[in-house]
Amino acid sequence: MFGATFLVPVITGFPPTTTLFFSGVGTMLFLALTRNKVPSYLGSSFAFIAPIMAAKGQHDMGAALFGIIITGLLLAAVGLIVNATGTGWIDKLMPPVVTGAIVALIGFNLGGVATSNYQKSPWIATLTLATIIVIAVITHGLAARLSILIGVAVGYLASALAGEISFKAVGEADWVGLPTFTSPTVTWSIVPMFLPVVLVLVAENVGHVRSVAHLVGDESINKRTGMALTADGLASALAGFGGGSATTTYGENIGVMTATRVFSTAAYWVAGGIAILLSLSPKVGALLNTIPAGVLGGVTVALYGLIGLIGVKIWIDNRVDFSHAKNQYPAAAALIMGIGNLTLNKGSLSFTGIALGTLAAIVLYHVMSALEKFRGEPADDNPLP
Repeated sequence: MFGATFLVPVITGFPPTTTLFFSGVGTMLFLALTRNKVPSYLGSSFAFIAPIMAAKGQHDMGAALFGIIITGLLLAAVGLIVNATGTGWIDKLMPPVVTGAIVALIGFNLGGVATSNYQKSPWIATLTLATIIVIAVITHGLAARLSILIGVAVGYLASALAGEISFKAVGEADWVGLPTFTSPTVTWSIVPMFLPVVLVLVAENVGHVRSVAHLVGDESINKRTGMALTADGLASALAGFGGGSATTTYGENIGVMTATRVFSTAAYWVAGGIAILLSLSPKVGALLNTIPAGVLGGVTVALYGLIGLIGVKIWIDNRVDFSHAKNQYPAAAALIMGIGNLTLNKGSLSFTGIALGTLAAIVLYHVMSALEKFRGEPADDNPLP
């Protein structure tokens, strides 16, 4: 989980030690609010990368932090609503065809960022990507799940041997010190970029809690879904107030628990504590900041593509039937808007491809479903047996 957690700040330019600090604090907050019933680690959310990059490009880091805060508070509010009403309305608002489209377009929207870094050092990027692929194929269990981290290590070592890395900043950094805390800047114009992320986080958290409940064999864990959403939202908002990356419940948790058969929340308290301890070493942050663009390019070509494929997997797992027009057009329009990064400006507000694609997926699906009902056609989303 560490490998994915530090990659987000390295990619977005956030201080790695600050992100590690709030990852640890957020994990402990999550465990406390869910009353130690949901074993989970809160790591950096990749769903925020695209809006963060866009917000930083148009404004600065403070504006991106404001977007994280608003997103976190909205997610916390959704959690409170789920506590009161259950998750049925979420399933109706975002059926699999819509959820898959939103997740897919966020991953594919980042393709340009990945290829840009890749081109800066093609041979290092290719070596990193090849290592990830080989490790994922020839190994099993924990090693396979660490393929990205191993790929980073191999690419980093090759870059160091080629003289592409300067360790001057690492040598000058202190061994012990507080993380770099940054204050947000109130910038309402960037909020539309972040709103779709709320829907992704809702889907991630609901699915995560259900997976944990199934794995542990305790269906009562599902009753903690609302509080899990609220806890993740508050953890993200807290990170935004201090300059860290937003958080989410990590799918890596499922893999770790499957491999170890250890379901105790004590392990996650320890993980959170270790993250905080690492965050108190500026030398660790300086070392992470030396990861070259070529390594990031190789990693993100795989990583962003995998995020997009998670959306496709949602369609496959739920057997979404694309012979229905109401499934075809919402997904098609959403993907093109996201991949092409369609951007519309209205006054000081900017609506990017992720926001517009998400809106298109939801609105088109429900409008077309209503029209089908009006014509008397079957409303079954997944008619296959």
